Amino acid sequence: MPRKLLRRLLPDRETLGRYALTRRFTPFLMRPELWAIKRSLIAGGLAAGLFSGMIPGPLQMLAAISLAILFRVNLPAAIAGTFCSNPLTILPLYYLAYMIGQWCVGALRAGDMAGSAAFPALPPTDWDSPGLMATAWMNWMLAFGTPLAIGVLLLACLLAVSGYALVQISWRINVLLTVRRRRHARNCRAVV
Repeated sequence: MPRKLLRRLLPDRETLGRYALTRRFTPFLMRPELWAIKRSLIAGGLAAGLFSGMIPGPLQMLAAISLAILFRVNLPAAIAGTFCSNPLTILPLYYLAYMIGQWCVGALRAGDMAGSAAFPALPPTDWDSPGLMATAWMNWMLAFGTPLAIGVLLLACLLAVSGYALVQISWRINVLLTVRRRRHARNCRAVV
């Protein structure tokens, strides 16, 4: 990854001291490893962010910041990783998580692989009896409980491992290509 580009895009520690919200947390945020641009720290930060991105609601950023501080990985990469779940991707991600969880629960219960990923049918909507309708919708949402929880946890782990590996591999390829270009340029100058 180009360090100059990352240094230009990422905020520095001094910028955080200007804002009242972040001024309280500066003792935690002043650790140099949270801002260092190293392959392992960027990869760990992205993994923390991708894992936190599967948390529902507004707790994603808080979880990413907490994990970055806890594991001492790059904080901006952790925050950027949470954007994997956005309004366009959240429904497909949760549907995939539900299918993974349903497969795991179905495979654990019956050892059956076929038909275990059936999506629960929508409950009937009867506006004449709102109490019964609310109960039916609540039961429908609770049917997602265990499979969705297991699926979200597994998908979050899978995304974190994939993101970590992707950064490690792409960073290594970039370094190898840069070294190859420099060697080629040096050999061309030596020939001329």
